[in-house]
Amino acid sequence: MSTSANSADNPWPVRTVNTKIADWIHKLGQIWVEGQVTQISRRPGTRTSFLTLRDPAADISVSVTCSPDLLARSEVPITDGAHVVMLGRPSFYTGRGTLSLRVTDIRPIGIGQLLLRIERLRQLLAAEGLFDPRLKRPVPFLPRTIGLISGRASAAQRDVVSVASARWSSVRFDIRDAPVQGPTAVPRILTHLADLDAHPDVDVIIIARGGGSVEDLLPFSDEALLRAVSACTTPVVSAIGHEPDNPLLDFIADLRAATPTDAAKRVVPDVAAELAGIAAMRHRSAHALRNWVHREERVLAGLRARPVLADPLSMIDRHADQVERLRADARRDIRRLVDAEERRTEHLAARLGSLGPAQTLARGYAVVQRVDTDPAQILTSVDEVTDGAALRIRVADGSVHTVVSGVERSPQHHHDGTETEQKNPGPNNPEEDQ
Repeated sequence: MSTSANSADNPWPVRTVNTKIADWIHKLGQIWVEGQVTQISRRPGTRTSFLTLRDPAADISVSVTCSPDLLARSEVPITDGAHVVMLGRPSFYTGRGTLSLRVTDIRPIGIGQLLLRIERLRQLLAAEGLFDPRLKRPVPFLPRTIGLISGRASAAQRDVVSVASARWSSVRFDIRDAPVQGPTAVPRILTHLADLDAHPDVDVIIIARGGGSVEDLLPFSDEALLRAVSACTTPVVSAIGHEPDNPLLDFIADLRAATPTDAAKRVVPDVAAELAGIAAMRHRSAHALRNWVHREERVLAGLRARPVLADPLSMIDRHADQVERLRADARRDIRRLVDAEERRTEHLAARLGSLGPAQTLARGYAVVQRVDTDPAQILTSVDEVTDGAALRIRVADGSVHTVVSGVERSPQHHHDGTETEQKNPGPNNPEEDQ
């Protein structure tokens, strides 16, 4: 075998590539592998039996070869779909470039081991919070389309469709047929689940299957399926088996139905029952409304029977006399006040007339103004005029205009302007007239 560096100028032949791959694979040694058995081929008279070991959670498989005696010696018959654990060594055949697993021990997984593995998976998913009720999506009251994943022409499929149609004749289904047991069940269910979850008209998805053994219901406790259901945005209903059956799908689904028939009842409303409920509610509403109207009528009748409402003007009539008496008192008080003010006004007018300038002028007094100044100035002293000053003398019946020809100071005033007492006033003294 050439060990030269590989390059475009020095490529390896196919035999070298296959030999190198075989060397790497053979270094893996013996390994334990878990899976489901399919396509068992027992050839009489040969020293080798062929079968396929499939991963239940993915569409992946590996070819297996073993001695026919190994299959014959198994305590539990090895059949298609059996869940087993194998001990073998990977082998790469350089001539054909194929990989196979040469096994020397096959151990079927018993029910106890299956239940233990399911319990461990349940604890793991519960610890991750995937069973939390707060994550459960509500199922719509009246779904537009129901996605149904079930076995082809199975009893579970017939039960769901017939019961749902009897409850609501217009119900619509998007039915997807899939194996419900065996190695191909999980991959097909995952594909249909993804398609229905992406469908805009599908409001709820039902995964249904009839009862069966623990091995038959094993796909519905598969981790890949459980995580896919948890990731769905559409509510998923688990309708697997009968009442005692409890695959892990029941814990992670948004709604667990005891049977496929129960799933149809819980997803599709009974139209007859709903109409009866509506009629009953309408009857109760009408009865309650009539009772309320009657009660309010009695309240109104009681209010109308009260004296204040029976004769609304009675209260006004009782106070009419008091109002009239108060009005008369108010008029009398106002009249008395007006009369008093009128007398006071007349008295003030009389006083004003006697003390006013017109009465003073009528008694012989005069008002002297100097009119050659601007403005005219009333004279109160002889010191305010000079010879030739123009004067206007106002008397009771008119005015006299004159010019000052001389000034004569009264002997009653001193030269310093102070007034002296006049001992013998004449009969025409203005002070006496006042």
